[in-house]
Amino acid sequence: MDGPGRWELLFADLEAQLVAHEVAERGDAVAELTRAEHAAIPLADRCRAALGAPVTVELADGERVAGVVRRAAATWVLLDGRGASGQVEHLVPLAAVASVVGLGRQAVPSTARTDALGLGTVLRRLQRDRARVVVRTRAGQAVGRLVRIGADHLDIDETEAAPRPRVVPFTALLRVSQA
Repeated sequence: MDGPGRWELLFADLEAQLVAHEVAERGDAVAELTRAEHAAIPLADRCRAALGAPVTVELADGERVAGVVRRAAATWVLLDGRGASGQVEHLVPLAAVASVVGLGRQAVPSTARTDALGLGTVLRRLQRDRARVVVRTRAGQAVGRLVRIGADHLDIDETEAAPRPRVVPFTALLRVSQA
């Protein structure tokens, strides 16, 4: 084939190669932007997207806590679970979470000012209510009433046997649950 037909085919082939290259580059850029977007999503936003959904949280010590996500803040998640005495709330610091089963792929960014409430603020509410709680750490657990909440620790008066105060740093907390 000679003449303009051959040149037309050559240019059409070059044009198709350029279009294919642009499509591939666009696909790579979209994939990279998607990865960058995922890298910016905190666990709290994934938990917030699961409000009302059942999940199982595996804690750093291997304990599994099953419940429905009721609230998620920047540093903690609140689960409604079942216990021997019925409905039990579990306050779980996100730093104590080893994994979560049941979260979808969605994320919901924080929109409420209360999402920034720290662990201490929530614990002070339990202290004020004189609620009996189970404070679980890697070393075990204590059952009692919260009597003091510091900037980075709590004091619990244990109610088992002889009451005695125990100080627990927030970094050691795995969960605080209703007793």
